[in-house]
Amino acid sequence: MKKLFTLPVLVILLTSFVLKDEPKYHLIKNDSFQRGEKLEFNIKFGMFSIGEAEMIIDDKFYKVNHRDCYKIDIYGRTSGMVDWVAKVNDHWGAYVDSVALVPHISYRNIREGNYKKDEVVRFDHKVNLIEAKVVDKKTGKFKEPKVYVAPDGVRDMMAGAMYIRTVDFSKMKKGDKFTVNGFFEDAFYDLDLIYRGKERIKTKAGKFNAIKIAPVVPDNDLFDGDDSVLAYISDDENKLPLKIKAKMFIGNVSVELENYEQVRHKVTSRIK
Repeated sequence: MKKLFTLPVLVILLTSFVLKDEPKYHLIKNDSFQRGEKLEFNIKFGMFSIGEAEMIIDDKFYKVNHRDCYKIDIYGRTSGMVDWVAKVNDHWGAYVDSVALVPHISYRNIREGNYKKDEVVRFDHKVNLIEAKVVDKKTGKFKEPKVYVAPDGVRDMMAGAMYIRTVDFSKMKKGDKFTVNGFFEDAFYDLDLIYRGKERIKTKAGKFNAIKIAPVVPDNDLFDGDDSVLAYISDDENKLPLKIKAKMFIGNVSVELENYEQVRHKVTSRIK
């Protein structure tokens, strides 16, 4: 369970999943993001800055499975003195369908201390199969792939990150709960999400009016109590990921938006 919440996962924790029973290549109306967008984040443990992350949407479409796809990459790394203790340098990425916002290919290059993992996952939404391949640490070559039968419209973390920014939260009431599912680390997950209303928050990028969401985190030895993870997105057309706060047994971790470039609309949620 611990590996489910590594550094880049905190950046996009709530965006890892998809609403159930979505048809194959169902059109998802997107008026929130575009090619060329770049988001930069600061990561803190308590009051101390321990790392940084960035999410980049390439400025062109890529053809995968004969479909136009966004190429989305997230880079997460530790910084400063933390590098001496537990250096992290992770790269997550995916080719995400520009119409249905489902992944066709996702990949991870994980470097966390002595832990290393290189993985490529391919999604065939026509036959609902997923093929996951991991590089053997000794030989440097891919091991035999694992194949999984998937539900319709399943998403990885990158595609989920894009999808959540298209959700119309104006139709939700405070306390509304909805269940989502996703694929990560050889398994499918169900997760309950609770809409917690709206709140004004402060980040390194400024003050914003925000939408607040809380995942119902399963019992584990990492997170502490109810609403142990809270995520905030901008309450405007962009639905920018602004902040994630994680209350852990070892202390509090936060991921805050530090800078944004080439967003589609004027950021009207920012407070002067």
